[in-house]
Amino acid sequence: MFNFHSPSELQLPARRRFLQETGLGFGSLALASLLNGESQAQTPLDPLALRPPHVPGQVKSIVWLFMTGAPSQVDTWDYKPELQKRDGQDLAGADPKTGFFTTSGKCLKSPFAWRQHGESGSWVSDLFPHLSQHVDKMCFLHSMNLRQNNHAPASIELMCGTNRPGLPALGAWMTYGLGSLNQSLPSYVVLHDTRPRGDDQIWSAGFLPKTYQALALDARRKEAVDNLARDGKHSDAQQRSQLELIKQLNQEHATTRPTQADLAARINSYELAYRMQMAAPEALDLTKESEVTHKQYGLDQPECATFARQCLLARRLVERGVRFVQIFAGKGVGGDGSVNDVPWDCHSDVQTNHRSCGLHTDQPAAALLADLEARGLLETTLVIWGGEFGRTSDSQGAKGRDHNPNGFTIWMAGAGVKGGFHYGATDDFGYKAVEKKIHVNDLHATLLHLLGLEHTKLTYRFNGRDFRLTDVGGELLGEILA
Repeated sequence: MFNFHSPSELQLPARRRFLQETGLGFGSLALASLLNGESQAQTPLDPLALRPPHVPGQVKSIVWLFMTGAPSQVDTWDYKPELQKRDGQDLAGADPKTGFFTTSGKCLKSPFAWRQHGESGSWVSDLFPHLSQHVDKMCFLHSMNLRQNNHAPASIELMCGTNRPGLPALGAWMTYGLGSLNQSLPSYVVLHDTRPRGDDQIWSAGFLPKTYQALALDARRKEAVDNLARDGKHSDAQQRSQLELIKQLNQEHATTRPTQADLAARINSYELAYRMQMAAPEALDLTKESEVTHKQYGLDQPECATFARQCLLARRLVERGVRFVQIFAGKGVGGDGSVNDVPWDCHSDVQTNHRSCGLHTDQPAAALLADLEARGLLETTLVIWGGEFGRTSDSQGAKGRDHNPNGFTIWMAGAGVKGGFHYGATDDFGYKAVEKKIHVNDLHATLLHLLGLEHTKLTYRFNGRDFRLTDVGGELLGEILA
């Protein structure tokens, strides 16, 4: 470790040794121009500079409530009276290998009570006493389907358009296409409890410059971003000296490599790190919120406190211009009472598992919708709820359900979509999507349209090919647009 005194006494070591041995924290790697009062105006090379959309967009931000482990559509939002009537009977067309294990081929009715809610008369199970009050805001997509039938590859397919590792996720594409609304915070933030299976690949920037990578935060921790604050052993003057050196090295490096566009992204990440030293702790400080707000979200209730914290953080981040916030739901309870690190995964007992997950997520998610609406933010924010696939309508064992990528429900609420609207359908048993089938490429094309981006024009050249989020597919779901 170097012993810094004054700028005049600073010895300039070899560039590689300097970068390996300095340890003033992530935030201290900002360029000295920011500390010396130079202009912070965005340059044409700034990868986070605001860019005009292809067409006017209604959505500025997305909050994706990712129900890790895959909730059962026939126990949540897709009521099937026929399944209730035929409990224990043969399920016509059942494939015991649809999921990851083997199923019985016998119908398993939902163990939950169902009621219609709102002016739309939308059916909701009793898992969601709070969210059911908001059905007239929700646009239900009942005919989602994917190719993958296990958690990690399905999650990657849902967020990246295909399950091949190394491709950018939706949040990274959004930031690449539109730039950042707040130059002092990341445009793409992930909040997780336990890390979902597939973890970093689900929110990867892939081959896009790493400027577009998500900032992933463990929402159980009350600290701000890791390594953000300046090391207490060093003064502001010492940090200035270090940043002057980094500025010089970056300029020399860029001068001899004028064609390397990634250099601008790297320099920008240093700048963002410094600005975050002030902005991030304030944005993540929930003590700024009232006791009423804390109770509204459920921070005072142990069963949902972590998810409540995540949802309230999401609202604060959206308020401050973060474009994409993705919340991965935390631990659930298995049929034997054990803690399940894939929360909605209900192989042994759907009733015990889903009841636990409902308690964990229902009140905070409903509070998020109400809070966004009260603040006028739901007019520019789209909230999405759903898992990586659905569950089988026939049983696994006596009381569980296996994975099912052939038909499941996702709902959206907020900017640009019809409220109290139901699109697509599964069969009479909720087993497969049969009407207006939606692949993730169609969902992504529609989300990009709502943001003002034409999905066929949002491309990035990599290894001699123009890539896009929707690959060679994607149809706009025009019927759901408000």
